[in-house]
Amino acid sequence: MQKILVIDDDKDVCLLLERFLKRQDFDVRVASKGKEGLKMLNEDVPDLVLSDFKLGDITGGELLKEVKKAHPSLPVIIITGYSDIKVAINVMKNGAFDYVTKPLFPEEILNTIKKALASAGEQDDVVEDTVKVETTTKEKAAKKKKKKTGYIFGTSQASKNLVNQINLVAPTNFSVIIHGESGAGKEAVAREIHHRSDRRDKPFVAMDCGAISNELAGSELFGHVKGSFTGAVTDKTGHFEMANGGTLFLDEVANLSYDVQVSLLRVVQERKLKPIGGTKEKAVDVRIIVASNEGLLAAAKKGKFREDLYYRFNEFEINVPALRHRDKDIMMYAEFMLDGVNDELNKSINGFSDEVIEVFKTYPWHGNIRELKNVVRRAALLCQSDMIKVANLPYELVNHDHIHFADSENEQESNPNFLRSNSTKEIMADLIKPTHHSRMPADLKEAAKEAEAELIVRTLKEVNFNKSKAARILNIDRKTLYNKIKYYNL
Repeated sequence: MQKILVIDDDKDVCLLLERFLKRQDFDVRVASKGKEGLKMLNEDVPDLVLSDFKLGDITGGELLKEVKKAHPSLPVIIITGYSDIKVAINVMKNGAFDYVTKPLFPEEILNTIKKALASAGEQDDVVEDTVKVETTTKEKAAKKKKKKTGYIFGTSQASKNLVNQINLVAPTNFSVIIHGESGAGKEAVAREIHHRSDRRDKPFVAMDCGAISNELAGSELFGHVKGSFTGAVTDKTGHFEMANGGTLFLDEVANLSYDVQVSLLRVVQERKLKPIGGTKEKAVDVRIIVASNEGLLAAAKKGKFREDLYYRFNEFEINVPALRHRDKDIMMYAEFMLDGVNDELNKSINGFSDEVIEVFKTYPWHGNIRELKNVVRRAALLCQSDMIKVANLPYELVNHDHIHFADSENEQESNPNFLRSNSTKEIMADLIKPTHHSRMPADLKEAAKEAEAELIVRTLKEVNFNKSKAARILNIDRKTLYNKIKYYNL
């Protein structure tokens, strides 16, 4: 079994790489510091070193030089947190076999490892065996890549577009507006932008504008001096000053009062602030990222948000897609979360049953990633086996289809057995009762409606009332299908 030494100061990255590479039949050891890795390397020389460029005590470049002094033929692959051609040139000049950039993709890492081991004279057929894994296994490994900020990047096109936008704006000093539904990960995206910027070594300060009263918002942002108002018993440093040199993230910024928005605009424009009750201005160098789950431009048009402040912030805009629009990534998130819960609860749950996977993929996830995390944690707590099953999921999650199908309270109250039916198929069979007319349709429009309703019913029956499949066959989306079911009172 070939040995790989992984060196990264992010324990989460180390854990994920260790698990992924062990599944590919490598003997993996990990180190969280560069000097620790060098010590482990000298005690037991591995076949390959996989090291992050930014370590806590030394840089990946310095580690590379030390490795090459002691073991010139040992292949080293460097992981960089950002696409920097200068870093790539330097590590290649200093003897690295290759480099990979974050976000990490397992196929890329595996192929690079394969080439490195082959170039070092190792048995190529052993490496080939590690590549011959099931596609599902690769996808599962890909779903467990996590950034230092806690954000997981998926393989769906929406996630790839998000990564591209982050990579594009991160190296700049542009102000950024992040839009997205609650729970979609807006703060994590903001942290990722900071992490990939030149300000990464400076503070990242987050403020939830929706959780602070209007009276305290100014003090939280700009600080205050002792005695400036009742209760100001000491001087207070504001978020702007705390984030000096780094990044300030203002979540739900539209909740700030008009007066605070006026003061905020001045600070943003002049890069100077005066604490409440203070007489001296302080210069600040802060990159600002704001977020909102409602359109800031629409809020500005309604008078809820200053339009000039919106245009000042809107140097770049990112829309974080809802989880339901990244259905290919759902199980990646779920499996990563399960790993964390396993550690937290000291359990060894291996994964999710096929039935659970089907539920996860069809559920709309209105609470997005936050809701998914809560569901996984609850299911893991209830699970008494090595696999999470449908019985471990909340009732409303498993039965969301027919609960949503009859979303009227009156409908449910008129059918007391509705939520207690044993079979979804039986429920749907009871609900879907097409009307067979004994008369001719009054006109062509009515005939078209009857034909459409009958087609919907027939399609639903053919796919065993799986509305996702039915919608695909009918070439409409699920929401349209639900609306038509309700419209025709099926």
